[in-house]
Amino acid sequence: MKKSASLIINVILSLIILGCSSPKELEYQDYKNFHFEKLGFNASLVTLDLQYYNPNNFGLQLRRTDLDIFINNNFLGHSSSDTLINIPRRDTFLLPIKFDMDMKNVFKNAWNTMIGNEVTVKVTGKIKVGKGNVFMSMPVNYEGKHKFSLF
Repeated sequence: MKKSASLIINVILSLIILGCSSPKELEYQDYKNFHFEKLGFNASLVTLDLQYYNPNNFGLQLRRTDLDIFINNNFLGHSSSDTLINIPRRDTFLLPIKFDMDMKNVFKNAWNTMIGNEVTVKVTGKIKVGKGNVFMSMPVNYEGKHKFSLF
């Protein structure tokens, strides 16, 4: 009787510990739908969708994003969002991003962009993800080379 009770308790504790494991980091895949919503000399409003993959066996919810975007180590802009997004398990999803782009930093990279060279895109910051009403902050540290041309 004591052995079966302790076995049941151990099984229940094991299930609780496995069920409360930390989620794996979301994997960046691509960007889509890049366009200027408003174009100006000092600042421009940019919108785009970042495509991510959720490697977890469970769905998540993304509650908040706070991201800084850099091109060739020049600050391009800051994006923050407080919209709840449902993330499906083991599937891709789009994260909409909107930010004011500082045009003087864009002009520093204009020549490389116009002739079709690769640029280094860096995104840093934090996102808040969770399940149910339990949310945790996860760091975002992406850096990669992208071929980006205006022509």
